[in-house]
Amino acid sequence: MSASIEHLQQRIGYQFRDPSLLTLALTHPSWLQDHPEASDNNQRLEFLGDAVLQLILTEALYALYPSDREGALSKRRAALSKGNYLALLAGEIDLAPHLLLATSEEQTGGRHRAAALEDAFESLLGAIYADSGYESARDIILKLYGDLARRLSQVIPSENPKGRLQERIQPLHGNNALRYEVDHIAGEDHAREYEARVYLQDTFMGSGRGTSKKAAEEAAAQAALDSDLLPDSGN
Repeated sequence: MSASIEHLQQRIGYQFRDPSLLTLALTHPSWLQDHPEASDNNQRLEFLGDAVLQLILTEALYALYPSDREGALSKRRAALSKGNYLALLAGEIDLAPHLLLATSEEQTGGRHRAAALEDAFESLLGAIYADSGYESARDIILKLYGDLARRLSQVIPSENPKGRLQERIQPLHGNNALRYEVDHIAGEDHAREYEARVYLQDTFMGSGRGTSKKAAEEAAAQAALDSDLLPDSGN
């Protein structure tokens, strides 16, 4: 096993049973131009990885935002799985140095091209799924993403759900009408999960989960914003 492959496995926290799957995930289609003996590239794994990622993000967001409608969930999933965001995640695990590219592709900047990094990241996820199944792929994907509510606040900065909820409520009910209740529902110190509920005075407005109290409150506020219970500030 090459040092490059071993280094990447350490970065992602996953050891392949079949390292050839990882090599294939890193094989850009251009590689075959210089290496006709190579029989395949990473496009099939990319196809698989895209489907796996969509399912796992769907499942995680469905649990994180229990009051969300389909449209809101779809918006968040799209933000976390769009091409440039996947390229960013690829950068976080230092994927670029491990790509197998043709010389011509390398010379034109292909190693750091967002599309190549996005494709390789999805291929990597597909390779993990092919290597050891859904649970392993889910564990690695959720570890690579970390706190989904925090990720969403970064990729959609305008959301700031607690602030926006306060802005909607304040003209009608004043500064202190919203109340948050947070419970620790699972996990030890290093992997806690919290559930938050937000109330308008004594009326339940929404709930959400997160790996910190703040993230859970943000998720609950977003659920309230997406619900039918929110009063119309224009009335």
